This record gives sequence, structure tokens and C-alpha cells, in this order.
Amino acid sequence: MKHNFFIIAAFGIAGLAGCTNKLNQQPPNALTGSEVFSTPLGAKEALAKVYGAFALTGSSGNASSDLGGIDAGTSDFIRLLWDASELSTDEAVCAWNDPGVPDFHNMQWTSGNVILEGLYYRCMYQITVANSYLQEAAAANTSAYSAAQKDSLKWYVAEARFLRAFQYWEMMDLFGNPPFVTEKDPIGNYIPPQISRGSLFSYVESELRYLDSSNAMVPARQNEYGRADQACVWALLARMYLNANVYLGTSNTQYYTDAITYASKVIGAGYSLDTKFQNLFLADNNTNNPEQILSIQYNASNTQTYGGTTFIINGEIGGAMKAANYGVPSGGWSGNRVTANIPALYSSGDGRALFYTNGQNLQINNIGLFTDGYASVKFSNVTSTGATPAGATTFANTNFPLFRLAEQYLIYAEAVLRGGSGGTTSQALQYFNLIRTRAYGNESGNVATIALQDILDERGREMLWECQRRDDLIRFGLFTSGTYLWPWKGGVSSGTGVADKFNLFPIPTTDLTANPNLIQNNGY
Repeated sequence: MKHNFFIIAAFGIAGLAGCTNKLNQQPPNALTGSEVFSTPLGAKEALAKVYGAFALTGSSGNASSDLGGIDAGTSDFIRLLWDASELSTDEAVCAWNDPGVPDFHNMQWTSGNVILEGLYYRCMYQITVANSYLQEAAAANTSAYSAAQKDSLKWYVAEARFLRAFQYWEMMDLFGNPPFVTEKDPIGNYIPPQISRGSLFSYVESELRYLDSSNAMVPARQNEYGRADQACVWALLARMYLNANVYLGTSNTQYYTDAITYASKVIGAGYSLDTKFQNLFLADNNTNNPEQILSIQYNASNTQTYGGTTFIINGEIGGAMKAANYGVPSGGWSGNRVTANIPALYSSGDGRALFYTNGQNLQINNIGLFTDGYASVKFSNVTSTGATPAGATTFANTNFPLFRLAEQYLIYAEAVLRGGSGGTTSQALQYFNLIRTRAYGNESGNVATIALQDILDERGREMLWECQRRDDLIRFGLFTSGTYLWPWKGGVSSGTGVADKFNLFPIPTTDLTANPNLIQNNGY
């Protein structure tokens, strides 16, 4: 489906006008949903739009945006999520003074932050696309389908439900208490109700548990590349259960037991660590990659966007760096670097310490100066053989991993150390050391024991710039507190603690105005 993302289903959703009371309206189109779904091919091409909404900003190339009023260049899902998940932590600062960007390292965002507004509406838009697919699939006349084709449609429906659950998990994680609408809600002038974080947790959990227990999904590792399968359900459940006590404000060790259960399912499904760490983040990471569970696919010809890995790769290049060395000869945007806290996590011999340091200062005295701070070169648009993709200019072919095996090893280990049942400390240590053996190329980096701080540090090394650091720091109680500081945290060069309200992002003012059912998160 990597090359089918440009196919826009005939029932494709029109751009949002920036308010959730339009999230369930059917867009006008020359073809009806019944016509599109009258053939198995039409149903599959429509599913490509559900996936494509994760990678594309609009239906007309990189200059169009599905989100009314949100700039196309910044309205990609991963770019928006990356800004919120990385710039708000010790893992990144950005030299640009674009609207909303400085708010993240300063930890001073408000309900008017344009990046948070874009992220909020992007997630809700993708929920809308999935809802529309489910509505049309339920009403489809499948009389022309064979029995096998009807089974395929059931899989398509299950995938759409998973992708919707993933986006509702993002809304719960980021914004806590969003509007809530499904394919079962009435079409027309309908204003969605607000759902509480706890209720949304229960909803996402029930959706994922259903998809697992009913065997609705294609079995693990049996689907086409880039499409969700049963292992994706397990991986999201494991991640969600690891963070459950944050979402629910509880201290229930049962959730860690559940995290162990589902991480173990993924681990037992036949995935293996890629032999070379950086292969996971190169332009041919869609081929022969045994570790990927699900990735967002980008293609320099068919999915051109100034977000995604194009944003990550170009944003990391500046100073004395040569953009051509990273597969984007016309690129290099002099934007993002890591704070001094991140290189300090790595020891000699760790192959994951992928930083460009020539002409770069370790300390960040001036955020607006690209040469202050080491540049991460973890993501690149060259292939595993060192080649640059044919015709490469600025756009990237590199896929972005949403789920991969190494994270599940770390989830298992952390959940065991937090008191979960069903796992062992010896197995946790073995998984931990498998990751380190890959990183060092041998067992020289292996350890004899691990504690929770070791898990956090290892996640910082292994999952750098994969949109997980914010969750990790919140889960460990370090995101807003003065216990752990990094340069420019809270807008102070040496770092400072901030109010706990920043553990949750605010609901955008635009949606509060449009939807009278919504109440703002505490403190905003």
C-alpha cells in the first residue's frame, strides 16, 4: 500500500472547517459510498485513504491541507506529534521562531497554540475518516463479493477500527478529554459530547480487546507491509497499559501485568531485532525489516509532504553538515538539535549515539543558533547500502516506526520492575541486554542488573526522536517537576520546574468556541 497512498477514495472526507460539530458530516461527492464499496477493489482503495491520512496533509499534494486554516506544511500528523512530544522534552530544541514552536521548550503553551490546534484537529480528522469508512462499509452491498472477498472486507473494517482506536488513544494521551463521535452517531448537525479520560480509556481498551479476542484482525505478521495486524493491537495495548495509571490517576499494578501479557504476545509472534540499529531509520527501512510492527509510509514521489520524515531529516541538518550526505541534496533546514542531557546518556561503543558534532556546541546558549546543540542523525534518507534514492531532492522515502519490537522488550522489563505479574526479572534483564547487544555489536555493554532508572535511560537511547519521550518523563514523574531539569525547560537556560497542568495539553480555544459541550482541562 506504500504506492497506493496517493489513491484518494471517492468518498474521501473534505477539509475540516475547524470545529468538531462537523466531524460526522458526510462530504459531498460525485460518487456515492455504495458505488465505491460495490467492488472489493473500491473497498480496498477506500481503506488506503484511512491509512493515507496518517502520511498526507491533503488530497492535492504537499500544498493542500485537510485541516481548514492550518498550513499544509505543518499539518502532517508526525510533524505535529513530534513537535509536541519531543520539543517539550530534553530530546530536542528548535532554532525556528515559527508560531507555537518556542512554547514547547519554554513549556508555556496555551489553548491558542497553533501546533497543538493542528495536532488536535489532525487526530480528530483521522478519526472522522475512519468513521466514514466504517459507515460506508456497514451499508455496502456485497452481493458481488466472493466469500474470500467478504472476509477481506471484514479485515479492512477491523483495520479501520484499529486506526481509529489508535487516534483516540492519542487524544486521550495528549488532550485527555476530547469530543467523542463514532460511526453510529447521527449524520447532520450533530455536536459531539465530551468524553472523560477514564471513559475514553475504557472505550479504547474495549475496542482493542474486541479486535484481539474476536480474531477480527489479520494474524500477526501476515498482512501486507504497512497495514495493521493483530500484533499492532497487542503493541498498542501494551503501551497503553504501561501508561494506564497516568491516564486514570491510579496506582494499580494489574495494568503492569496486562502490559506484560500483551508485550509478551508481540515478542512471541516471531519478530526479531534488526541486526543494525540505524537500518530502522533509513530510506529502505520498508524492506527485509524483521523488527517493524507498523510504520507510517512515506514516498518521495507519491506522498510528498513537508512533515513526516521529510521534516525530521531536513530539520536535523544545518551548520557544517552536507544535506546530500543524508539523501536530501536540496534540503537542510537548520532546525532541531538535542540538549546536552541526551549525549550524556550514551557510553563509548554505543552505536546508537548518532550525533553530528563537528562545529556544533554541546551546550545550548542560544536556541535560535543551530550550531548550539548536537545534531541527531538517527533518521536519514540514504539506504542501508549508503545510496541516495534516485531523484532525491528534499522529500524522504524513510518510513516512521509507530511500533517496533525493541519497545515491547522495554515495556516488558519496566512492567516487571513496577510489580506486574506474569514476567520475571531474569527475562526482563535478557530482553534489556538483547537491545544493548545490538547497540554495541557485542556483549560489552550488557549489564548484570537493572532498575527503573536504567529503563528510562535506555528508552532515551533507543527511542530517541520516536515521539515517546514526553510519555516516558510523565510516567516517571519528571516532565514538569524540578527533580529533573534540562536546558531551557520552563524557558530558563538551566531549566526549571513548571506547573503540573502541563502534563496534559489544553483543548484548543477554537473548539471550545465551536462546541458548547466541551470543558477546558484544569489550569488552562
